[in-house]
This record gives sequence, structure tokens and C-alpha cells, in this order.
Amino acid sequence: MKSVEIPTSTQPAVYKSNLKPIWCPGCGDYGVLSALCKALANIGRPPHEIAFVSGIGCSSRIPGYTTAYGFNSVHGRALPIAQGIKIANPDLLVIAAGGDGDGFSIGGGHLPHAIRRNLDITYIVMDNQVYGLTKGQLSPTSPCGAKTVTSVYGSMEAPVNPLATVLGYGCGFVAQGTPADLPGLIALIEEAIRYPGFAFVNVQSPCVTFGSPDWQLPQHKKTLKKLIELGHDPANRLAAFDLAQQYGEELHVGVLYRNPNPPVTYDQLVRQRQAELAGNTVQKDRILEMFKVA
Repeated sequence: MKSVEIPTSTQPAVYKSNLKPIWCPGCGDYGVLSALCKALANIGRPPHEIAFVSGIGCSSRIPGYTTAYGFNSVHGRALPIAQGIKIANPDLLVIAAGGDGDGFSIGGGHLPHAIRRNLDITYIVMDNQVYGLTKGQLSPTSPCGAKTVTSVYGSMEAPVNPLATVLGYGCGFVAQGTPADLPGLIALIEEAIRYPGFAFVNVQSPCVTFGSPDWQLPQHKKTLKKLIELGHDPANRLAAFDLAQQYGEELHVGVLYRNPNPPVTYDQLVRQRQAELAGNTVQKDRILEMFKVA
């Protein structure tokens, strides 16, 4: 399982494929890829024990840039496929990735169910407040007033708040980072992967081509506030909600919430059920008969 620590001397390069990224120069996703590979090196699981699932978008290219098993799915469907992989092979370290549009628009309906099932997977969202791959349309997290090709006079819609959303759904691990603080992002991703349950990491990864010129990595470096320096207690869920309400106004980086008593995961329950059925041949035969193809 992903939460088990394995001593290793693995280097980050082991997880990088020969395929060169084609993101725009200066894109925050370069930093996310680097942080991910370094976090995996710290954890030490070999690439063949890792499954990386993504949706559609600039950020969803990431599986191809790694040497892990990769599945580039359809738009918004990374989480259902990641869950299926984890249930089929609980021993795999499973990571899902996508953008804010992928995760909170077409894929938004999958998120609450992935969280309530609590499979032991990590979901990384690269939040750039715009649809970058399809040339700059308004996204679910675009701020009110944002001018894009689909909101030329400025958006009149309130943005989705990813942090408050996942906290409200009951997510046991919620964090936010930025490539502007690469050491911090590496630590966040590693901690999320080690957390025994569904873990969510929102990465403020600005789009240099269609995103706001006033909200790029240089601005991140000047304005970010590290939660550990603010004395935030990640075990305090109510305090995490207060911080989450400041999404879009303050750039808080670090772990907002970590359940101090993680519940049993869905994949653990599946294994338990399988073991019970294996010991009860009558019940096992009855279930097999239910799914028997005529």
C-alpha cells in the first residue's frame, strides 16, 4: 500500500520518461512534474508498482512524462478509472491528476463519491483558473470578473472553491501548494501519497499563455503564506475550513487538514470481504452464481 515507507536510494530521473514535455515555457506544470518525481524518489516505490491516471488537458499529459504505468483517460474521468485500478490491484500506488476544469466541471460529480469511498489514492489538481489546452475559456475556478474568450466582458459567475469543496465532502487529507515553493510542493505530494486514504492536493499552477499576467509564479513567491509558519494545526478541521474560505484571496500553502484518525480504506474493506468470502464457500458460490453469464 502507498502509505508503507520503503527505504531507498532511488533517483528522481528513474521516474522521468524520454518523452519531453511540450508545455509552454514557464508553465507551472513543469514544477509539478519535477516535484512529483522527487516525491516518488523519496517514497521509493519502483515505477512498475505505480499507476498514474489523468483526464484531458495540459496537466493531464503528465503520465506520458513518467515511467510509471500511465492511463490518459477521457475528460473528467480520471477518478473512476483510478478507483477501478486500485480495487483491482490494491498493491499498486495509484495517483490521479488533472486540471481544475477536468476535476470540478465535467468530472465534478465523481469527486464526492471518490472521497466517501476513501480509496487509498492521491488526487493532484493543477489549478490554473482557465482552460489552457482549448485556448483560454472560462473554467470552474476562474475568478469573478475574469476576461476570457468565453467571458469577454468579464465573468459574472462565482468560482468553485476546490479546498472548501473537498473539505465539505469529508476528504481526510487536503493540501495546497505551488511550484513557486518547490521544496514545499515536494513535501506536500510525498505526504499526500503516504496518507492512508484519499488525499487531495490543489496546486496553483498558473497558465503563462491564457492565465492572468498578474497571477504567475513570481507573484506566488511574493504572496504565498506557509501554514506551518502561521502555526496552523492540520488536525483542526474547522480551522481548515476558515483557511479554505480565503481561496482566491490568500495563497496558503501546506496541509490544511489531515485526519488524525484515518478511517479504514475501501480497498482494505474489499480485501477483508474477499477473505471472508474465501472462507465461506456457500456464500462465495451464491455470489458467483449471481454474476454468472447465461
